[in-house]
Amino acid sequence: MAAAKALFPVLCIAAIVASPAARAAADGVKEVGDYLRGLNALQAEFRQITIPADGGAELEAKGTFYLLRPNRFLWEYDNPSTQRIVADGKRIYMHDTELNQVTHRSQKAVLDGTPAQLLASREPPEEYFRISNLERDDHRTWAELIPKTQDTDVTKLQIGFVNGELDTLLMEDRFGQLTRFIFTDVDRNPQLQYSMFRFERPRGADFLAVD
Repeated sequence: MAAAKALFPVLCIAAIVASPAARAAADGVKEVGDYLRGLNALQAEFRQITIPADGGAELEAKGTFYLLRPNRFLWEYDNPSTQRIVADGKRIYMHDTELNQVTHRSQKAVLDGTPAQLLASREPPEEYFRISNLERDDHRTWAELIPKTQDTDVTKLQIGFVNGELDTLLMEDRFGQLTRFIFTDVDRNPQLQYSMFRFERPRGADFLAVD
């Protein structure tokens, strides 16, 4: 469950100066709003890299991400183990297919301050985050988001765009663990069906409610 837990312990540096580099970085806040505006659905391949706070070995996972706004998403992990995380708008189900075990809990209790909340909610991101521009010396346009709620394990998010497209999400939790999501083959507003986000209880699976 390490890869799934990295997502939901459950997925940001304000300074603007009058220089060309900083003016480019200042577009990060606008980029967040522009990207979310008109976003109805999303499909992408992802690579997830988690760096433990204790300096232990990096954990890496890969899979496919599906999003249908509002508040429905599906993470399908296919490496190193097969897992599914499904949000149906009310609850989140985490299914470890190797253990045939499902844990589930209230979606709102899990999402506050997470990348999933940023992407899945139709509310303006300023409703949940303090957003600022982040200057970084690479080819991405960055913004930093600090959750407004105190009742979350996530302390900050950083989101990077390339040519207006979602490229990278960085998440830091209150334990100091860092998780990086790298997105490829991003398809904006594909035709996704609501049925994809209905969780069917697997036959014979342990079914554990967290709340």
